Amino acid sequence: MSAVIESALNGIQFGLMLFLLAAGLTLVFGIMDMINLAHGSLYMFGAYLTAALVEPTGSFLLAMLVAMLATAAIGMLLEMTVLRTLYQRDHLSQVLATFALILIGNEVVRMIWGPQPRRLALPELFSGPVDLGAGIQYPSYRLLVIAVGLAVALLLYLVVARTRVGMWVRAGASNREMATVMGVDIRRLFTLVFGLGALLCAVAGALLGPLLSVQVGMGESILILAFVVVVIGGIGSIRGALAGSLMVGMVDTVGRTLVPDALGTVFSPSVASNLGPTLASILIYVLMAAVLFWKPQGLFPARG
Repeated sequence: MSAVIESALNGIQFGLMLFLLAAGLTLVFGIMDMINLAHGSLYMFGAYLTAALVEPTGSFLLAMLVAMLATAAIGMLLEMTVLRTLYQRDHLSQVLATFALILIGNEVVRMIWGPQPRRLALPELFSGPVDLGAGIQYPSYRLLVIAVGLAVALLLYLVVARTRVGMWVRAGASNREMATVMGVDIRRLFTLVFGLGALLCAVAGALLGPLLSVQVGMGESILILAFVVVVIGGIGSIRGALAGSLMVGMVDTVGRTLVPDALGTVFSPSVASNLGPTLASILIYVLMAAVLFWKPQGLFPARG
């Protein structure tokens, strides 16, 4: 039971980090109708910038804040110089162009920081465990990640649902042409949304850096899961991104705990340990297929 509780907390933590990636991705796709495969590269830049700035600044928080602002600036510059020319192109052209940006981003990181993975240490204040009762010891840093993820989700909801800028975002996601007719500056809105998405990527990269390896290409694998979250939640929907990310996070982490145990009752321990993680990964896509069969537009689509 303690292992299941710990896995559930890990699922919530991983799901909230997926939400930070998927929120920007779903807004970019929903408002701009833009498939941006380079979204994961911004996550990688956020992690690398944080790792590079921790030592000179002497503060994880300060390094993270600077990395967030720098990554947001990189994202907005990228939108204004490169991606803006792709809005009128078909999705195949967008996929090819943004895939090229992935390759360019990986090589830029290699040139600046080298090919070897970088170590991003845990903040000293959150390096120990917390006693949750019932004999459960859980890392305090993972609880911090959960708290930050929930706070960002709440803040993003308030911005999107309660502010004028959020009204423009919702209008653009629902009907871009009508929003333009009503006087919304779509070009400025696109830049703002892309910058926000890049900032959220940096938050996820900085927070996951101490838990995962900060290395070249780290954004590609997690980008696939972010797209799965967008499809499950519904394109353009922040609420859908949150629901989908928590579902994917829970299925992934809890599945990696329960599936090998279940297989261990039938197969040998070595077969169960090798087969279990693979089947747990497959469960994510089974979940996506089930949701699409039930609701083809996702759980909370912004349009329609």
